[in-house]
Amino acid sequence: MNWFILALLAMLCWSGSDLFSKMGSRPDDKLSHWKMVMAVGLVMGVHAAFEVFVNGVQINLGIILAYMPASALYILSMVLGYVGLRYIELSISSPICNTSGAAAALFLFLFFGEKLDLPQGMAVLAMAAGVVMLAIVESREDESVKLERQKAENLRYTKSILALLLPILYCLIDAAGTVADAVILETLDEASANVAYELTFLMMGVLSCVYVLCVKHEKLSVPREAPKLLAAVCETAGQLAYVYAIGANAVGSAPIISCYCLVSVLWSRIFLKEKLSWKHYLAIAVAAAGIIAMGMLDPEG
Repeated sequence: MNWFILALLAMLCWSGSDLFSKMGSRPDDKLSHWKMVMAVGLVMGVHAAFEVFVNGVQINLGIILAYMPASALYILSMVLGYVGLRYIELSISSPICNTSGAAAALFLFLFFGEKLDLPQGMAVLAMAAGVVMLAIVESREDESVKLERQKAENLRYTKSILALLLPILYCLIDAAGTVADAVILETLDEASANVAYELTFLMMGVLSCVYVLCVKHEKLSVPREAPKLLAAVCETAGQLAYVYAIGANAVGSAPIISCYCLVSVLWSRIFLKEKLSWKHYLAIAVAAAGIIAMGMLDPEG
């Protein structure tokens, strides 16, 4: 399969993961994020087993522990992202979360002396400006207007700083995970590191299962939880397509894949009936321009 098809698959799978994660994160389900961890842990565990027993990827406790800092940061960011989806529209959350690439580039520049040229700096500023604009629009939007645009999806979000803080925390923590990746992968095989990450997620999935089913005595409903499993499949498939696409043609693949948050916004408009103001879409466009520019300027990042 050529790199272009793989890049499109990664973009579609990750945008699908956003969509199904949102569908599975209802405001009235306070355990939805742990159920998402259960689903993702299950699917990633299955894929890790395939990598080890079929493809022969080497894995041991030492590798799992060596990659643990990055795994912990990535998983923490995803849990916070799943929580955040209960409080805010996907079309706002996804572009904020997807600016983590800019934050990672900034962290590497500030703390590790990596070069950041003027075009890359402008791309980072564009992403940051888009996030700030979204925050301002959200904070100043009249509550009656906010309620009106939420009627179409039959959801009621609570207006609070938490709604914006959670995707911003996702962005920063995921960026820290990327930095940890850059350091750890200098001495670790990428395939083994990915399996270590998936097995760590599997462990978190098992712990979440014990908490949800045994501690909270929650009863799972297949129709209600099905979107979470679909999100988990899309997340894992997107990661797999991403690895091979970047390996085959990083320059061409990175900008395409970086557009997945734009597709997420499109899905949220079509399937979730989310309708934002022109100010929201302007802020999203500014952030998206920075994301695409960074993908083109720094395809290896």
